[in-house]
Amino acid sequence: MSQTLLLPPHRFEPGTDAARPPILLLHGTGGDENDLLPLGRLVAPGATLVSPRGTVLENGMPRFFRRLAEGVFDEDDLRRRTDDLAAFVRDMQHRHGLAAPVALGFSNGANIAASLLLRHPALLRGAVLLRAMVPFRVAPPAQLDGTPVLLLSGAADPIVPAAVSARLAAMLTDAGAAVTHRTLPTGHGLSQTDVNLARDWIAALPGESA
Repeated sequence: MSQTLLLPPHRFEPGTDAARPPILLLHGTGGDENDLLPLGRLVAPGATLVSPRGTVLENGMPRFFRRLAEGVFDEDDLRRRTDDLAAFVRDMQHRHGLAAPVALGFSNGANIAASLLLRHPALLRGAVLLRAMVPFRVAPPAQLDGTPVLLLSGAADPIVPAAVSARLAAMLTDAGAAVTHRTLPTGHGLSQTDVNLARDWIAALPGESA
């Protein structure tokens, strides 16, 4: 028997350019469904934007999954929340007739986007991961079959060490993703360079096959 999915708070902005893939916006800790809409409009003008709010609260701040400490994830919760997010994406595709989206995640949102790639490999058209960490100590088996991923790290990021970024890039590459990894001269916050690189990368994605 089918069940109605209880949708999280979210924003949906219909696109004006049918050639562009939808963008799934995933905010960082303390953000909400409104935070990344301006970024989505900048990097993918004309694209449909889907922006859910994380349903976990940490000291009153929304997140997409629980953590046990800074940089230490509750992996059981991460798996469950990732599966919930995948169900939300499929529901939005069904409701609105959307193609596979490109995930655009920052920090906590980038972490669950990486988890989404590994747990639901066929769901996403690609992903832009801004300041992402390795989601799992041991990577789940996944076949990403050339799924394009842009990973942008900060050389002076106090939260995500360079070795962690490199390990995530290797984990996704080993799963078959086509990873472009750039380390920028910045910290954990976003820069204009992030915007420019993400915009150009999304614009260069090959079109959907007929």
